[in-house]
Amino acid sequence: MNKGVAITGMGIISAIGNNVAENFDSLITGRKGITRVDHIETVQRDEIMVGEIKFSNVELIAQLNLPASNNYSRTAMLGAIAAKEAISDSGITDITKYKTGIVAGTSVGGMDMTERYYYEYLTEKEPQKYIESHHAGDSTQKIAEQLGIEESLVTTISTACSSAANAIMLGARLIKSGKLDRVLVGGADCLSKFTINGFKTLMILSDTYSTPFDENRKGLNLGEAAAFLVLESDKVVKSENKKVLGYVKGYGNANDAFHQTASSENGDGATLAMEKALKVAGLKASEIDYINAHGTATGNNDLSEGRAILRIFGDEMPEFSSTKAYTGHTLAAAGAIEAVYSVLALQHNVIFPNLNFKTPMKEFSLLPQTELKEKELNTVLSNSLGFGGNCSTLIFSKEA
Repeated sequence: MNKGVAITGMGIISAIGNNVAENFDSLITGRKGITRVDHIETVQRDEIMVGEIKFSNVELIAQLNLPASNNYSRTAMLGAIAAKEAISDSGITDITKYKTGIVAGTSVGGMDMTERYYYEYLTEKEPQKYIESHHAGDSTQKIAEQLGIEESLVTTISTACSSAANAIMLGARLIKSGKLDRVLVGGADCLSKFTINGFKTLMILSDTYSTPFDENRKGLNLGEAAAFLVLESDKVVKSENKKVLGYVKGYGNANDAFHQTASSENGDGATLAMEKALKVAGLKASEIDYINAHGTATGNNDLSEGRAILRIFGDEMPEFSSTKAYTGHTLAAAGAIEAVYSVLALQHNVIFPNLNFKTPMKEFSLLPQTELKEKELNTVLSNSLGFGGNCSTLIFSKEA
């Protein structure tokens, strides 16, 4: 049985940076990645703001040196870029040396290609290859192929906005149980007309910068991103003398079964997830130094999550903030994006600001951290709350 689940590498691409270093620089300088839509032909172009990665698909294909005949979705390409950075950051040169798997989260999958070629599918042969890459598992398989992970576990989790957090949780459990020695965990999602129109129908998209936990919040900014972390066992860390960036200390998943697209008003699912994560970590609520909140800036989420945080922490409230005002809500990738940010917070002993906040919510007196703050951190709790009530919490620490 492995005592610790070490994080030895990280990779990320988002609207605020093309790698870990660029993302961290944006976080500490307050640089938002929220703009109008550039790459998608949508009737909502001038009505919403998004966290868009400014590389075109042609540029991403060139970065990965893919053949012109490839059928990669944008999700798969973003995921491959982030995964390769994570493997490189971990110093892995032989992916087959240890039992290695990949667990990835996605919700969009290959939808960006499906919606582009849908009408030609029945009449033209060439677009059919893109329809074949529609399913969620395709992007994970392509990332695995890019890395040479072929004979071990390759699996996909799709639990809406908690997908990547659940991928990290499953990866940690696979390490702890001894099933695998190393697991690449994370998630990827690209922007698509499907998600833009879907969230527009729910009337939770903002036409300006999102304002998490603000009384006057108007909704979320959709984003696209990918992030992966390398988790390794005690055995690998010791035998390879690996540098450890942090540890997956605790995790919990729960479902409040309240509504397909809304959380319960009192945050029952989030409360249970945080309780479970604290129990797995063997920590008390008072031992959490910083909360990276889900904080989507929708009316329902911020109220539900805020009440859940109060139920867990009461008068022992640590600083908290949502980083989604930087990147937009990256859906299935969010848990991995914010896992990377949580580890960066631990590494640099800094709390990232909750951008755009002005007016406290009337339902409670919670105030997010609005300025960059230096503070000695040993533990960070990160929430990811998905549609269908699927709620997950991860706890990261400096020590196993």
